[in-house]
This record gives sequence, structure tokens and C-alpha cells, in this order.
Amino acid sequence: MAEIIRTENLQYAYPADEGAEPVLALKGVDLTIEQGSFVVVLGHNGSGKSTLAKTLNGVLLPCGGHVYVEGMDTLDEHLLLAIRRTVGMVFQNPDNQIVANVVEEDVAFAPENLGVPPEEIRRRVDDALKAVGMYEFREHAPHLLSGGQKQRIAIAGVIAMQPRCIVLDEPTAMLDPIGRADVVRTIKQLNRERGVTVVLITHHMDEAAQADRLVVMAKGKVVADGSPKQVFSDVEGLRSVGLTVPYTTQLLWELRQAGYDVPLDALSDEECAAALFDLLKQHQQAG
Repeated sequence: MAEIIRTENLQYAYPADEGAEPVLALKGVDLTIEQGSFVVVLGHNGSGKSTLAKTLNGVLLPCGGHVYVEGMDTLDEHLLLAIRRTVGMVFQNPDNQIVANVVEEDVAFAPENLGVPPEEIRRRVDDALKAVGMYEFREHAPHLLSGGQKQRIAIAGVIAMQPRCIVLDEPTAMLDPIGRADVVRTIKQLNRERGVTVVLITHHMDEAAQADRLVVMAKGKVVADGSPKQVFSDVEGLRSVGLTVPYTTQLLWELRQAGYDVPLDALSDEECAAALFDLLKQHQQAG
């Protein structure tokens, strides 16, 4: 699979107070994101995951190393517009991204600023709103919508720019469980049905379990990288960087600690239930 984003020895330090030494938030991150993949970046607060997200389309620029988007270096200011057309960003608070008083006008805002012809804008707006299940709300006022609906409108605004990759920086952090589920379902549909590369920054284990690939960050570095089943099987390793695991993995891990032979990679409720059923059956047969 072709790569869409690559970081090489990526470093970033936020400006320090006068007289203080800058502290690196990213400490030499090497990462490749493949076109069409669904990648979750997981980490505790202060791990560097949100800083990483903002470097992927040039919102933040490296103080060391490089970020390449389809071969374009984010340090080349002449390429930033093309980079941001390729990689769209969705932030934690949708209210910070909604700029108009009518939903369809908000979704049209970015294409208009890119100089897209009016007929094409109409087509893109309708297409984007249908993609996130919000077409029937196109004439509504955004401020009257729920948090989950607002976040889907923010995602539609990015889709209307037709990026090949969308980076979402904790988009469900401010939502209730229903809103969270709606947004994650939308993200997965964009990835599966439209081939959009998705990089989701989160601290929710259930969201992380749905990705193709899981990247774990701690103290500005990548400390684990693999499929969710691979990464979550290392319960002790995740605990050492302040992270928990999904409830299913936790249950199976505790059973293994008690001496029962159960798999740690049964992530879904169905897989976990099947593993527990097999365990009970073995005990019945043994008895």
C-alpha cells in the first residue's frame, strides 16, 4: 500500500517562558501512514498525540526532523496549501470550526475559499452532508444541533474540501456516548466506503479497538505500533505508560493471572463471550 504521510525523526517544542529551556513534546517520531488505512493514535494526556496530529498538515511545524505529505515537506511554506488540501483536520470542539449560521453554508465555506465553482460547491456540499448522515439538516442552524451532530457537520466541512486523509484530534472527547458512537460510525464509513485515510487521536479504548492499526505514544515517543489485538495483548506494557485496556481484554487478563488458559486478543464482546464459553465448556468436560 502506498504511503500518504511519513515523519522522520520528528521533533516539536512549544515556546518556553523567557529564560526557560524549551521542552520537546515530540522526541524523534518515525511514522508512516499508508493510503486508505484507519490508524488510531492513543496516549495519556501529555503523551504528544495531539501535537503529532497538528504536525500532520502543517498546523505546527517541526523544530527538528520532517513531515512529508505525499512527498511534500511541511517546512516548505509554498506547499502548505497543497498539503492542507490533502490532509484535512477536525478538532475536539466543533464550535471552533463552525463559522456560518446555516449548516449548508458552513459546509460550503472551505470550498468557496478554495475557489471551487458554485455548481461544484453545491454538489460537494450535498455529497458531504449525505456522507455524514446530516443532509436533512442542511437548512438548520448549527447552534441548535447536538454535540454529535455538530461534530458530523465539522467533518462534512472537511470532506467538502475532498482531502485524501482526515486527521481527527479527539473529536469525541466532548460528546455523550450516543454522539461518540455516531461520529465513530461516520469515520469508519468514510474509510471503508470512500477510501479516505483516517488518523484518529483518542484516549477511548473502545474507539482504538476498531482501527486497523494502533500507535501508542508516551512522553513524546512511539512506544507501541501494531494491530489493536497485538497492542492490547501487552496489558503490563500499556499500564506502565498510564493506559488501561478494553474491558474484554482486562477480564481475560485477570483470568489468565488466575491460571486460566484464555486468549488475550479476543477484543470484541462476541469474541470475549466465545472465549468464556469455551473455557466453561472445557471445565464441564474436565469435571
